[in-house]
Amino acid sequence: MKYLFISLLLLWLVPITVGQPQPPALTRTIQQVETGLRSAVELAGQPIATYSIADRMKHYKIPAVSIAVVNNGQIEWAKAYGFLRADGTQKVDTQTLFQAASISKPISALGALRLVEQGKLDLDTDVNKYLTSWKVKPSRFTSEKPVTLRGLLTHTAGLTVHGFNGYGPGKAVPTLVQVLNGEKPANSPAVISDTVPGSRWQYSGGGYVIVQQLIEDITGQPFADYMQQTILTPIGMSTHSTFRQPLPAELQQNTSIAHANNGTRIPGDWHVYPEQAPAGLWTTPSDLARYIISVQQSLAGTATPVLSQSMTRQMLTKHLGNYGLGPGLGGKDSLMTFGHGGGNEGYRCFLYAFQQTGQGVVIMTNSDNGMDLINEMLRSVSQVYDWKVFKPTIKKLAVIPPEQLMKLAGRYVGQGDRKPVLEVTVKGRSLQVKQSWDGHTFTLLPEAERAFFLEDEGAPFTFDVAADGTINSLLAFGSDRWTRINE
Repeated sequence: MKYLFISLLLLWLVPITVGQPQPPALTRTIQQVETGLRSAVELAGQPIATYSIADRMKHYKIPAVSIAVVNNGQIEWAKAYGFLRADGTQKVDTQTLFQAASISKPISALGALRLVEQGKLDLDTDVNKYLTSWKVKPSRFTSEKPVTLRGLLTHTAGLTVHGFNGYGPGKAVPTLVQVLNGEKPANSPAVISDTVPGSRWQYSGGGYVIVQQLIEDITGQPFADYMQQTILTPIGMSTHSTFRQPLPAELQQNTSIAHANNGTRIPGDWHVYPEQAPAGLWTTPSDLARYIISVQQSLAGTATPVLSQSMTRQMLTKHLGNYGLGPGLGGKDSLMTFGHGGGNEGYRCFLYAFQQTGQGVVIMTNSDNGMDLINEMLRSVSQVYDWKVFKPTIKKLAVIPPEQLMKLAGRYVGQGDRKPVLEVTVKGRSLQVKQSWDGHTFTLLPEAERAFFLEDEGAPFTFDVAADGTINSLLAFGSDRWTRINE
């Protein structure tokens, strides 16, 4: 399996380009993006390492990646690389479908905001006044302030359930109400209030399931049908995009297969997501690029196929957590941005765009390792197009004596019932860490005596010392503390 995967990649991941033959300048631009992938960390005083897309696909065991770049308010180019599946020979193209995962949310938000513009919904009214098939259960939190559409779209409604696992082959697929209630065969808990609405930002895919139910109750249509007619078709996403779950058979011939981080195919090829609004969109980077252009044009007032200029401005107004009414927001002044990432079982993707400059990018992969490749491609696009984002961090290596490194070596146990272990060993002038649960190894480079960072990614790893001078714990993966095992 491993050798077949590598050999298929080496057949070359033939790119397919949208549109007419491209001018030489654009050819050079594309080649620069394709060969300019960079790590998150660059070492001071050392040559900058760059990679090709093909190199990194092989490195991360990613069968396929597809990209669309928006420049000057149009899709400047789009290409796809690799194969539908690691053990197959059918190449992907720019019309190959991927699961958009949570990028579904900002697209779904357009559907709800369209109903607001039509006067059928209000952003700040209790959603229970509109819901008929299901109701948000009253709680001490909702007694202070009701759940509203604004709260649902901005992840400030105080609701539970971060995301969803989908349903594999042979698994019964629940109804929407069963998902909301956490009833079998649903594999996620009930969506309930656990915080006063509007008091803080708390990402909730569960909230977007309520949006889905809300749209169905108001329109009397299945969510996927409403979105196809009202949003996807006007934007130009009607041919290669759908919220229908399961994916219709006629669209499965050119669909990328989901893969785990070790490069193996997910059983059943992909999971089914009845949670369509938060996770159910099948699409292409080119279609999502059309969404980008639609938002940019609507904001500028040059075209409003779905939302008015004023509603688009509301959609792109920051709330808690730097989220608008659907998309995540960033930047400032003329470099304000909107976007969203996505991760379903076996798929990773990312959408990023500037509000006013007519620029953006969408990258989609069929692998759980996809974000590693996506981040490196984003840095390449940013470098080539002179964006002021996605820049590598420059770090200076410290020289740590071998005897000091040996003091850090050992086994560190994490929290939880399974008691995961990180085994730290010395590797030259650095440290190597092996994860007990999957055998994955990675290298830590020294920044100070007890401060290290993850090679390529730059994530910090800090060793703590006890009162007697011995190393007693390791702070890793953000805020996780791992306790040293004395053996």
